[in-house]
Amino acid sequence: MQHVRDDRKEQENNVIPFIPEGDFYFTKGIEAFQKRKFDIALKWMKKATEAKPEEPLYLCQMSVIYTEIGAFHAANQLLNRVLQSSDYVDCYYLLANNYAHLGLLQDAKKFALAYLEQEPNGDLSEEATTLLELIDIDEDEDEDWDLEDEDELLIYQETVFYHMESMEWEKAIPLIEEMMTLFPEHKLAKHDYTQALFFSGKEDEAIQMEKDHLATEPTSLYSHVNLALFYFQQESYSEYEMHIQALLNVYPIHEQQKLRVAVTLARTNRFMEAYQRFQLLSKPKLKGHPSYFRWYSVAAFQIGKENLARSLWQEGVKKYPKLAKETAPWD
Repeated sequence: MQHVRDDRKEQENNVIPFIPEGDFYFTKGIEAFQKRKFDIALKWMKKATEAKPEEPLYLCQMSVIYTEIGAFHAANQLLNRVLQSSDYVDCYYLLANNYAHLGLLQDAKKFALAYLEQEPNGDLSEEATTLLELIDIDEDEDEDWDLEDEDELLIYQETVFYHMESMEWEKAIPLIEEMMTLFPEHKLAKHDYTQALFFSGKEDEAIQMEKDHLATEPTSLYSHVNLALFYFQQESYSEYEMHIQALLNVYPIHEQQKLRVAVTLARTNRFMEAYQRFQLLSKPKLKGHPSYFRWYSVAAFQIGKENLARSLWQEGVKKYPKLAKETAPWD
């Protein structure tokens, strides 16, 4: 991730300059960020924003740190705050990047286009153009967008995500039903819904919903993920093989999609393939995912990498105490 540049001119004489408090904190934050010490960078950047609360450069750089550790909602809140008080154009690309990671590809496209419209030859124009090339979105969808609606969707999405990661299916289902009513264009909710249905006992209904979706969208990654998992759980191995083979040939762009494929491989005993996929993931962007630690540990243990498995499990337990109540791979 390219960090937001500091446009201040360096002193070139021998006089020791007075550095305003905010700039000092910002510089220390950048130094920590470049060393990938994100916790320290965040502490310095928070001090900088306390000294200069409305400085867009500081807020944008703090959003970049949040993005690096996978706290996309916190990053987007800062960027929206900047846009409410200024027209700091880099925010549009940074928002596009974050929405892409969240799987909100239509919104990612809109923000990338907003950036290029204002800065066709800007510093981030190449990245914005590349992002647009990577996302496949229906060109005919409505172009109107509302930041308040997106904030509401993200609140729903993060709450559902928490319950899904904790395998709290009964708590997830009513929230997902509300999401599907309020945001019918948000496709991922439908796949979360079928998974929650399946694991809460409504297996046939869940499978039929995914089959219906796959009939209208044969290349749906999430349908293949769910059906592979569902058929494996039911020991319908011929159907499972058809869907898992479709996944073995797919290498998604976005970290969330990559994780879903890796987890599905691990949950269906394709441990070597799962381990290889987990190795391709960006760990800082998945720190909010207990499933990353749970299933990476399982895959590593099953292929004989016990030290790595124990290290991953212990790290996961520290971050997510609920994980400690689960059975470790070696027990």
